[in-house]
Amino acid sequence: MSGKEGRHICIGLLAHVDAGKTTLSEGILYRTGCLRRAGRVDHGDAFLDTDVLERERGITIFSKQAVFPLGEKEATLLDTPGHVDFSAETERTLSVLDAAVLVISGTDGVQGHTETLWNLLARHEIPVFIFINKTDLLDTASPDGEGRKAVLASLRETFGDGCIDFSLREEDPDAFYEQAAMCGDELLESYLESGCISDDGLRSAVAERRIFPCYFGSALKLTGIEPLLSGIDRFLPAPEYGEAFGARVFKVSRDAAGARLTFMKITGGGLSVKEELSGISSGKRWKEKADQLRVYSGAKYRLAEYAAPGSVVAVTGLGRALPGDGLGFEENASPPALTPVLTYRLILPDGVSVFDSYRKLSQLEEEDPQLHMVWNEQTGEIHLQLMGEVQLEILERVILDRFGMAVSFGEGSIVYKETILSPVEGVGHFEPLRHYAEVHLLLEPGEEGSGMQFESRVSEDDLDRNWQRLILTHLEEKEHLGVLTGSPITDMKITLIAGKAHVKHTEGGDFRQATYRAVRQGLMQAESRLLEPWYTFTLTVPNENVGRAMHDIEMRFGSFDPPEPVGGMSRLTGRAPVATMRDYQTEVAAYTKGRGKLSCRVEGYRPCHNAEEVIAQTGYNPEADLENTPDSIFCSHGAGVVVSWREAKERMHLPCMAFPSEEKEEPVSAPPARFSGRSAYTGTREEDRQLEEIFRRTYGEVKRRDFLPQNTVRQMDKAALLSEMEQADEFLLVDGYNIIFAWEELKSQAAVNLDAARQALIDILENYQGMKQCGLIVVFDAYRVKGGKAKVERQGDVYIVYTEEAETADMYIEKVTYALGKEPRKRRVRVATSDNLEQTIILGHGSTRISAMTFYEEVKLTEDRIRTLIDHQNHQDFRMKARLGDKMPEEKPAEEPEEEKEQ
Repeated sequence: MSGKEGRHICIGLLAHVDAGKTTLSEGILYRTGCLRRAGRVDHGDAFLDTDVLERERGITIFSKQAVFPLGEKEATLLDTPGHVDFSAETERTLSVLDAAVLVISGTDGVQGHTETLWNLLARHEIPVFIFINKTDLLDTASPDGEGRKAVLASLRETFGDGCIDFSLREEDPDAFYEQAAMCGDELLESYLESGCISDDGLRSAVAERRIFPCYFGSALKLTGIEPLLSGIDRFLPAPEYGEAFGARVFKVSRDAAGARLTFMKITGGGLSVKEELSGISSGKRWKEKADQLRVYSGAKYRLAEYAAPGSVVAVTGLGRALPGDGLGFEENASPPALTPVLTYRLILPDGVSVFDSYRKLSQLEEEDPQLHMVWNEQTGEIHLQLMGEVQLEILERVILDRFGMAVSFGEGSIVYKETILSPVEGVGHFEPLRHYAEVHLLLEPGEEGSGMQFESRVSEDDLDRNWQRLILTHLEEKEHLGVLTGSPITDMKITLIAGKAHVKHTEGGDFRQATYRAVRQGLMQAESRLLEPWYTFTLTVPNENVGRAMHDIEMRFGSFDPPEPVGGMSRLTGRAPVATMRDYQTEVAAYTKGRGKLSCRVEGYRPCHNAEEVIAQTGYNPEADLENTPDSIFCSHGAGVVVSWREAKERMHLPCMAFPSEEKEEPVSAPPARFSGRSAYTGTREEDRQLEEIFRRTYGEVKRRDFLPQNTVRQMDKAALLSEMEQADEFLLVDGYNIIFAWEELKSQAAVNLDAARQALIDILENYQGMKQCGLIVVFDAYRVKGGKAKVERQGDVYIVYTEEAETADMYIEKVTYALGKEPRKRRVRVATSDNLEQTIILGHGSTRISAMTFYEEVKLTEDRIRTLIDHQNHQDFRMKARLGDKMPEEKPAEEPEEEKEQ
């Protein structure tokens, strides 16, 4: 924004927990003369830890502010929570920052939550200064400075080459300017021309997030703080503000007397006491006066008559403004990137009214909108969404202290979401007597993580602009629920494509009803998908535990990159569902004897790994949800008539609009697949691609062949399968496709027809099992088959398992070996595969692996043994006939055909 330069700036402190952020805030206030003595977190006297809970626990829970001088400017310092459970409070603060100081522990380095904060800062395009704390410990461990170099190298590797040590500007200017010159063409040009880069050039690069100044120090020992403050004053451009009024609300709280405080940053013009403010919160307009303007510093504040641009004030007298609201020219903030993934049932004390409790707790939802408090009218229960266990404990204490209620919480469950897989048109009509509105919406699937997007394609000649805006407001104001489990929808674009109003009878509420019904009617038609939150994780374990760790992640439906060696340890990075990883940290600590470390952060929502199970457990009936009905209401004979969503389109007054559909390409015959010369299938991408070509060429979309009547096909259940094989003392599990592509005769047959090769292997295994009398399971994976369903078939005494989509054969085999390994009865379990990585996990379960070639030789020996037995049996039969001689009954000649008899 162009305008006059402001003398107020807002700086935020961010860090992962225990990095020393609050200690740095104490040092800043002490060095700038705002404190006579720097407090300490461990002593419980930190200036900005004003809440009793913060002093007790030694962590920042609520964002706090303090004002300090910075050169010729006045700076507002916002200290944010470092614990991941309170990251929503941190994210709300980012919307008002001019710059951020990211504090990183020199001894711990970049943590998982550090990367989350970095991504949030990038999302909000905030300039970042980096303070590497606790460098006194680094220097003690590495006096030659190698410790500092290692930390800086790690920062550059993680966050980019823009992380530059600004102490080099004085100590080694050539090295400093060489690094800075690589961060922009104009910087390189300036360096080549003059051998240096001007302050203006560096300021511009910092503001545009191409350079991130780094400073080393120890907040506890008050070292490195002055260079940091000097760098911010020198290299952070002063913000510019216009004459028009604007403000951004980022926090709501209450003082000790219960007065509601609305914290906001003035982003333009200015604000005076008793001035009237207006805005839109939760889709509703409001207009109220600012009674007081408080400028807080710690727990104390001073009253101001006027708030200048850039200043942060707490306003009293506003009862409806919410965090994220924009006032004046500012628009409301976009939805937060960090959302809770766990929901908890609130358990009230006996005799406490649910209605009164809900009303009181609504204050907490005002202060933290991410709580998403929901009252279930049918069950009479209150549910809240939280980030984790620590936030839950804090919330229990806050409710007790503020409302005098000793509440508890039930076991947390996952917050699921839903989306759709293809475009669909949803229609809604609302026409009781003397009311009228009709809405047509196009619902389209969006990109993963895109959230909800809304727009209109309707001409103002067809529907007035005010009505269109109202429909879009109704789309945005409500959390629309899906039809699988009643979970919120996400990753969708909803477009208004048609609408109709009545000149006389249409009111604003009519379009609300028609819009809600149109969304729901579209969802009822669409193919929906259940989503669940996923973590990205980093798991570091001793080398001897890496096999166990890999197995655990796969058992939790996760995936990971190959292990990386890290100084005698192994590091696994990957992703996994939140539902399966919630309690894994405790397990890691147990089997690594405290040496293992697990770091998780929510990546976003992905397809649910056990969708059918979750949907069945939820038991949600979308047509019985009267609060979210898909049906429409039409006027008939002077009264409103409910029309089912199935018939609604035929009754609409506007024609249903056509929308683009994906054109299906004609299938193209794939060229003959060529296999590499390797003797074993190793799971490479090239082999997977070749396998897919065979799938398509053989029978197009994969359709499994049923060897037995339909009633022998069952949903895959390891327990049921193993119970049928209870008498077996020996088990053999065969990785089907691995064996097929390892045996040359089957491999050649697969190149022509994979189905035939699979059947040939099953026939071979049936003979083998008849000879060995072992429990034999052959597993064929469908992990790359779209929509593949898990099932079990039986041919003779061989069980054939087809895994479900996204499950590989080795994953299934690991589950079975794990289940068998847990049984008290000792059995011999072997796995036939050439997957060497599988061997580590199999051995951990007490099983043994035989290679494809070894198994081939064993099968051939078995076939030879069968032939020998058959020959022996034939020879015995011949000798028996010879011994019995005439006593042997003569064989009756075959009867002659009727024609020959007549002749």
